[in-house]
Amino acid sequence: MQAYEFYTTAENGIIRIPDEYKNKIKSKIKVIVVEEKSESIRDILLPPTLDTRGFAFDREEANER
Repeated sequence: MQAYEFYTTAENGIIRIPDEYKNKIKSKIKVIVVEEKSESIRDILLPPTLDTRGFAFDREEANER
């Protein structure tokens, strides 16, 4: 089995195979679609949040470290 990776956009449910791969693919193929999620500016600039509710925090113990 040979794998090829490329980026394309589906148009009306049709996925176009780039010309560079058309001559290489001669048999039945298996297609796996992974939608690329674009990151928002918020995801890029803001640090992740951490829910500390229910966590017992001891300031003295933290200062010892």
